[in-house]
Amino acid sequence: MNLSKSIIQEINPKNVEIPQKEIFDYPEKVLQFGTGVLLRGLCDYFIDKANKSGIFKGRVVVVKSTGSSGVDDFSRQDNLYTVCVRGIEGGIKKEENIINASISRVIAAKDDWEDILSCAANPEMQVVISNTTEVGLVAVKDNIHASPPESFPGKLLAFLYQRYKIFGADPEKGMVIIPTELIPGNGDLLLSILTHLARENQLEEKFIRWLKQANAFCNSLVDRIVPGKLPVKEQEKTEQLLGYHDELMIMCEIYRLWAVEVKSERAKKILSFSESDPGLILAPDIQVFRDLKLRILNGSHTLSCGLAHLSGFTIVREAMNNSSFANYVEELMTEEIIPVITNKHLTSEMAEEFAKKVNERFRNPYLEHKWLSITMQYASKMHMRDLPLLIKYYEMYSRVPSHMALGWAAHLLFMKSTKGADGQYYGEVNGKSYLVNDNQAAHYAELWEDPANAVARFLADKTLWEADLNQLPGFTNAVAENLEYIQKHGAAKAINNIQAVKSIH
Repeated sequence: MNLSKSIIQEINPKNVEIPQKEIFDYPEKVLQFGTGVLLRGLCDYFIDKANKSGIFKGRVVVVKSTGSSGVDDFSRQDNLYTVCVRGIEGGIKKEENIINASISRVIAAKDDWEDILSCAANPEMQVVISNTTEVGLVAVKDNIHASPPESFPGKLLAFLYQRYKIFGADPEKGMVIIPTELIPGNGDLLLSILTHLARENQLEEKFIRWLKQANAFCNSLVDRIVPGKLPVKEQEKTEQLLGYHDELMIMCEIYRLWAVEVKSERAKKILSFSESDPGLILAPDIQVFRDLKLRILNGSHTLSCGLAHLSGFTIVREAMNNSSFANYVEELMTEEIIPVITNKHLTSEMAEEFAKKVNERFRNPYLEHKWLSITMQYASKMHMRDLPLLIKYYEMYSRVPSHMALGWAAHLLFMKSTKGADGQYYGEVNGKSYLVNDNQAAHYAELWEDPANAVARFLADKTLWEADLNQLPGFTNAVAENLEYIQKHGAAKAINNIQAVKSIH
């Protein structure tokens, strides 16, 4: 049988958490742009948990902007779906299954735009959430009077303008708007885009004042791995256990974080679903959480992904179950990353606790997280995530960070490639080729045309680093020695013998 409201009473609650009947009668309070698994596995997870605790008592109207396919999948299941939480917590493997009943309906903007605009007349509508990827959070020319507007900002502005007109500029009818796209200052950026678009569409200044003053645009940070569908065999096994079929079933890890920058008491009150789970944090400043994620999790991932692939590891957990590689990552975090990011706001205790959770996440036996996927746009990730760590380390200690140096050497070797017949660039390790999926692949290929000077040219390249890293004392020699060691003995041996390949300071 298929998951739907009609079968809920037949489902064994021992194997899955089921929603109470009254939840289906809760009013619609949230307008959500996007049907993606991150929103369903994180934001809607928190709202569902709050509803089941009797806290928020509000449901979500989802706007599907990319055509109408998939809307029927939700409709057939009365917008219910199963969240399968899988992972390690405190060293113990855990599994949890939850039927999420947070979504009231899914509307295709292309087919039913008027239904979306009608939500603006709902006085209980309070919150807007979005995840349209970084591509969706850009300023483009758009007609907000179209049916529908083309862009996400255009659709949101049209909705807010409709609400402004219906409620006569009532400041109490402004929304709390939380973009979750992975861009720093995403709330501030969205407000600036909407303001620009409003002026382009020649909307009245009184509306623009209402837009800025009555609505709370909140910067936010999301962090949860939500792979989406379970592997086929695992899905079949889970459905057999639960006793129903679910086309919308998704899997996510245990760890969850949604940090929302909130500056007004009104916004805090509206976001009452934050009380449902410690992973949903309202704070006047979320920079601490951004630093933890960007530097410890993303920074260590990026510095070690090339090294892992060159060592023959395919999956993250596979590498983390290797004691030498795990020690490398742990030492990279504790000895070279954490000391340079801690301050009076981000204590070493906070950073070390986060690092422990990251190590558990990296070892999650349920996730098939490929190192090669992490190497996508490797050069820009090194620049954004790890270059500031390297510079700060030198400012503090004036010496070579040995684990970073090994990571930089592995990065350069991983990016060594040749152009294929298809126009893409491919590297090779142990006789196997791999795609270098990076906008700078051709540039690195040019650097390698002079192998003897590749390291010095690489570190001096201001298009990559905006600085000459050869000026960092000892760093050029350390990277060159690590590179030579990897080429002679292999990356796995370089990890095993990291003490031997450290540069003499």
